Amino acid sequence: MALAGAQESIPRRASLGWRVAGAFIQRREASILLVAIGLATYFAVSSSSFYDKDNAKNIAESMAPIALIAAGEVMLLICGEIDLAVGRVFALSPIIMYTVSSPEKHNLPIWIGALLGLLAAALVGLVNGVVTTFFRVPSFITTLGMLFFLNGINLRTSGGSQVETPAPHAFHELTGGYKLFLNAEFYWAVVLVVVVQFILSRTRWGLHTIATGGNLVGASESGVNVRFVKIGNFMLANVLAGLAGILDSERISSIQPLQGGPDIMFLAVAAAVIGGTSLLGGAGTVIGGFLGVSVLIILQNGFNILGVNAFNFDLIIGLAILASMILNVQIQRLKTLGKLQ
Repeated sequence: MALAGAQESIPRRASLGWRVAGAFIQRREASILLVAIGLATYFAVSSSSFYDKDNAKNIAESMAPIALIAAGEVMLLICGEIDLAVGRVFALSPIIMYTVSSPEKHNLPIWIGALLGLLAAALVGLVNGVVTTFFRVPSFITTLGMLFFLNGINLRTSGGSQVETPAPHAFHELTGGYKLFLNAEFYWAVVLVVVVQFILSRTRWGLHTIATGGNLVGASESGVNVRFVKIGNFMLANVLAGLAGILDSERISSIQPLQGGPDIMFLAVAAAVIGGTSLLGGAGTVIGGFLGVSVLIILQNGFNILGVNAFNFDLIIGLAILASMILNVQIQRLKTLGKLQ
C-alpha cells in the first residue's frame, strides 16, 4: 500500500505534444511567427490574389535584401550598437562592382568587381567600428556621418545617374536562376540568415556578442575583447548590406546611386525589433528578424492588394515598434527583478 501511495504521488510527465508546445512558446520567435501566419491567412482569405504565384515571388523579392541587412543589424543591436549607413553601402558595393567590371570602365570579370565591392563594404564597417570603439563616438553619430559621406561618394562615382548592371543575373545562375520557383536572391537570404543565426547561437563569437551587449564591463573583465567583437559585427553588417545591394542590382539589371538608403535600413531595424531583438542590447535572434521582415512585407503587400491607403503602413510600423519596445523593456525589467526566468 505504501509503495502504491508513493507511485501515485509522483507527478505525471507531460505528453510530448505539451512539451513541444511549451518549448515553442518559450522561443523568442514564437509570437512573431504566429503573427506572420495569422496575417498571411487573413490576406489569403481576403483576396485570392495574395497566394498567387507571381505575388509569392513579389513577396520574396521584397523580403530578400531587407532580411540580409536585418541579419547584420541584429548582431549589432545585440552587442549594443547600430549602423545607420548600411543603406548607403547597399548602393556603394554595386557601384564599385560596375566601376570595376563594366565594359565602359575597367572591364574586369564580374566576380572581381563583386569581391571589391564587398571589400569596400567591409572597410566601411571597419571604419565605423574603429571610430565607435576607439574614439568613443556613439555609433548613432558615427554611422550618421558615414551615411552622408557615402551618399556623396555614390553620387560622385556614378555621376548621379542610373547604369546597367554588368553581366546581369550572373549571381542568380549560381542557385539555378529563374528556373527556381522563387527569386534566387531569396534563397541567398535564407541560407545566410541561417548561417548568421548559427553563429549567434552556437559559436563563441555569438556568445561574446551577447555578453558584450548584455554587460559590457562584465564581458571585458571576463576576457572578452569587446572592441574586437563590435568591430567584427560592424564589418559583418556592412558586408551583408553590400551583398544585398549586389544581388538586388543583379536582379533588376540596374544600379542606382540612391537605391536602398535610409528606408531599407530603418525597415531592417524595425524588423529586428519586431522580431524580438532588444535595442538595449544583450538579447535577440536573427530568425526573429527574418520573421519580422516577413510581417512587414506581408502587411505592405496585403495592403496593396486590398487597396488600403499606403499611409497606414507607416502608422502600423510605428505602433508595432512601440509595442515591441514596451514588451522588450518590461521583459528585461522582470528579468532584472528575478521574476522571469
